[in-house]
Amino acid sequence: MVFAAVKGTVIAGANASRWIEVPFVGVSFQPSTFAFVMIMIYVASYLAENFEKKPTFSDSFWPLWMPVGVTIILIVPSNLSTSLLVAFSVIILTFIGKLPMRNILNFLSICAVGVVMFYITAKAFPELLPSRASTWISRIDSFTDSNENSSGRFQIERAKMAIAKGGFLGEGAGKSTMKNFLPQSSSDFIYAIITEEYGSFGALIVLLLYMLLLFRIMVISMNARTVFGQLLVLGMGLPIIFQAFINMGVAVEIFPVTGQNLPLISSGGTSIWMTCLALGLILSVSTSKRNKEDNLEKDKNIEDVEEELAEGIIKGIHKGNAEK
Repeated sequence: MVFAAVKGTVIAGANASRWIEVPFVGVSFQPSTFAFVMIMIYVASYLAENFEKKPTFSDSFWPLWMPVGVTIILIVPSNLSTSLLVAFSVIILTFIGKLPMRNILNFLSICAVGVVMFYITAKAFPELLPSRASTWISRIDSFTDSNENSSGRFQIERAKMAIAKGGFLGEGAGKSTMKNFLPQSSSDFIYAIITEEYGSFGALIVLLLYMLLLFRIMVISMNARTVFGQLLVLGMGLPIIFQAFINMGVAVEIFPVTGQNLPLISSGGTSIWMTCLALGLILSVSTSKRNKEDNLEKDKNIEDVEEELAEGIIKGIHKGNAEK
């Protein structure tokens, strides 16, 4: 992430150095997305190891909060929304992992103070991060601006027009016209295009599919054999759901424009690979649980066979004695 901030490349007009070009391969890689997955695995591991210990904030500062804080700080310059999503996901996971509430509140307070100070600094000294600071400030200002003709509201107004055109059943697959005018129509605002083509009915189906995924994540977590498995499933699955809700919320103007993709639907390279990695880890926990059940069933069958064999032998001995 340090290399991406210093020597990274810009793709698709994004005014941030988020990507690293892989030499001799011709592909780009976004390290912040990979760091998101790795930090959630790390947090799940720490919480599992200290599940019954109830460490204080000072005890958990260096092994837990410091790595999380460094990761967030490295992500902020290129992707503020992702850094906030990391912080929110870590807070939710630590709460589920039964970390003392005082630790979570201390970390939350530090994050809140950091966000406020960062915003004030970016507002007062935009030359420190000239491209990103202006983007963050304009997005927040446009979200709070009620003037529909404001230049900063171009994206969200086009997205709302696409949603309005969709109606209940939509214009039909591939018949969207707003995708020709809406920037990032295949990634950040794909939900608006889905609503235009498939209507509110199709948009509701997409929402229900994510709710079904959330339900399955909860079921797999509850059935996991270990605490680490339970926390790993939640640490991998909940950010996918959070990201989906944020993307859909941006399209209907519940949240300011963030640049978060719609998992498994939006176009993208690193994002889809990391989502598949997270789902693969979830499935590994589920498969491990099923293998255990299969082994128990096999053991039970073996025990039944052994009991039947023992009963047959005993009956044979009794019959032989009777004949004698």
